[in-house]
Amino acid sequence: MKDLPAAMRPREKLLAQGPSALADAELLALLLRTGIQGTGVLQMSEQVLARFGGIGGLLRAEGDALKVVKGLGPAKRAELQAVLELARRALSMELAQRPVFDSPQSVRDYLKLQLGELGYEVFAVLFLDAQHRLIAYEPMFRGTLTQTSVYPREVLKRALALNAAAVILAHNHPSGVAEPSRADEFLTHSLKSALAMVDVRVLDHMVVGRGPVVSFAERGLL
Repeated sequence: MKDLPAAMRPREKLLAQGPSALADAELLALLLRTGIQGTGVLQMSEQVLARFGGIGGLLRAEGDALKVVKGLGPAKRAELQAVLELARRALSMELAQRPVFDSPQSVRDYLKLQLGELGYEVFAVLFLDAQHRLIAYEPMFRGTLTQTSVYPREVLKRALALNAAAVILAHNHPSGVAEPSRADEFLTHSLKSALAMVDVRVLDHMVVGRGPVVSFAERGLL
């Protein structure tokens, strides 16, 4: 990056204009710091992003996938994983401090970080207190690309154990298409009925894909 004019170098650009002025490859270059022989860090960043389908895919890539990328040693892989975990914790803290409906976009962002790039289906639950603040996020069931087995009694048991007053259900569609299926609707109503027996409200069921997160509540499906 020494070959670039000072104003075009990612660090100087960030300090002068703020992080939002940087492209994904420039932000990644700041994390990676150095390229490899014959490839500058900016070019390497662009290549890595292309390989993983963007910054989201890179941050959620599993260890074995990162290990095969030339130039991503243990230190750099650890930094990438740390960035994602910091983002998760920041959003989790925000959801724990105020009602989730005060910041619905934060709920969506949090679920995208947790579920958005997984290659398998996961059913998760956000357990909330009486003020609808986050108590815990728990991935409860893991399935295949097409289906997952969800047991209402297990969700009910965890809600009671955590003294939850309400929940937000969530699962991902690894295909990337977040359109709810008829099976998703049936499951939602089964869980809603089971949890109602112990006075736990189902506030929403969110389906996470590669695009916008779909809300059952907003669609009138609850």
